[in-house]
Amino acid sequence: MPFECRGCWHVWEEEYVVRHIEDAHGNAGEIWLRAGLPVPPPSPGAICPHCGSQQATTFPDGYLARHPELIPPAQPVAPDATPLLSPVRKPLY
Repeated sequence: MPFECRGCWHVWEEEYVVRHIEDAHGNAGEIWLRAGLPVPPPSPGAICPHCGSQQATTFPDGYLARHPELIPPAQPVAPDATPLLSPVRKPLY
């Protein structure tokens, strides 16, 4: 499930396994697992692993596969070496 922090705009994805169960009385339920351990279902307000903020939002499953531009690069992008030219003219005095 993809998440985005509204504090630092970090995007990350966490994998869950959802087991659908039925008790002896026929009542249906779900158990959410992460790394084989039961966890609460993901929800907005998850803690950002980058800045620790609790202002995260979730996206539908598979969202990042359709929007690869949201996935941060593994390495920082090198700065552009092109010098910046100011559109403002220098004063004549």
